[in-house]
Amino acid sequence: MSTLAAEPAPDADAAAAVDTTAGAVADRARTVQNHPVNARRVLASEWVKLRSLRSTAWTLLSAVVLMIGIGWLAGWGSNDSWSDLSPQEQATFSPLDVTLAGFYLAQLAVSVLGVLLVTGEYATGMVRATFAAVPRRLPVLWAKTVLFAAVTFGSMLVAATVSFAGGQRLLDEHSIGFGGDGVLRGIVGVTGYLTAVAVLAVALGFVIRSTAGGVATMCGLLLVAPTLGLLLPRSWQENLLPYLPSNAGAAVFNAAPSADSLSATGGALALGVWLLVALAAAAFTLTRRDV
Repeated sequence: MSTLAAEPAPDADAAAAVDTTAGAVADRARTVQNHPVNARRVLASEWVKLRSLRSTAWTLLSAVVLMIGIGWLAGWGSNDSWSDLSPQEQATFSPLDVTLAGFYLAQLAVSVLGVLLVTGEYATGMVRATFAAVPRRLPVLWAKTVLFAAVTFGSMLVAATVSFAGGQRLLDEHSIGFGGDGVLRGIVGVTGYLTAVAVLAVALGFVIRSTAGGVATMCGLLLVAPTLGLLLPRSWQENLLPYLPSNAGAAVFNAAPSADSLSATGGALALGVWLLVALAAAAFTLTRRDV
């Protein structure tokens, strides 16, 4: 006589499933507990994003090429046309400012990349996964800002140094050396200014969340506003234009600033205020708005 195997009770199956699920949840909780979200891990994840974007290398390379290429071109052109300059122009000629002229276009490349690092995540929807992993959100802002500022400072410091060195060789007898008056301040100053532009672009990316809008805002702030400001009455120009980011930055590194510009210290303070306001706005909107 054959014996039939007893089938497990439905309640036993349900209990086993619950135990399995509870075990998986417990394992996951232990994993999260052993690997909590901290500044180092957020920085590491943002670094992976930064270096994995193809636009990062190409845009930084374009900023370096523009910085060096325009500086060398300006040095060569100034030396070639030296005899055409008036005595007053020759007396006020600044070899340092000429060979650092590439910052004018390099700042655009830095601005585009800074905005794109933020708005690209919003466009693809990756930002949802980012904030699911880092629910407090603000560490993402600080990590992106610190990383991009560090990368910009390193690359632009090299570019500014090479631009100055090559441009001075092309200036020939009108050149100055690295030990010249204000040279170190100029090289470090223009690097610091471009780094400030990078931070400002990241902050505006979080505030605006649109690549086109962010890039247009940066271009308007850095290029259009100083030009349109020249249409204002003279008293307004003197009270407003020196405090714009580009003019404040120029006061930091220019060897021959204009008569209406701020001092180097005043320019640095004005830039600092711009960055504080932009980062505060980015932090506020990041924690108050939905993804």
